[in-house]
Amino acid sequence: MPGRNEVTVRYFAGARAAVGTDTEVRDATSLEELVGQIVADHGAKLERVLTACSFLVDGTSTRDRALVLPTGAVVDVLPPFAGG
Repeated sequence: MPGRNEVTVRYFAGARAAVGTDTEVRDATSLEELVGQIVADHGAKLERVLTACSFLVDGTSTRDRALVLPTGAVVDVLPPFAGG
């Protein structure tokens, strides 16, 4: 569909537990817009998890929420992992 910027969001660990799925497709042009959408849809539990999360956009780590997402990007939502 013209004008859409579909990105795939993959959730891991606590983020997956908060959302209840491991993958979903969204229409967002920036990481900030994407985070706003998923918090609006999945609620306060996910919002709390996201404060500690880092993001991988097409395999590159970022915390820059102003980052523009290319069409077809894969965004991994990664809570801190226990262990070492």
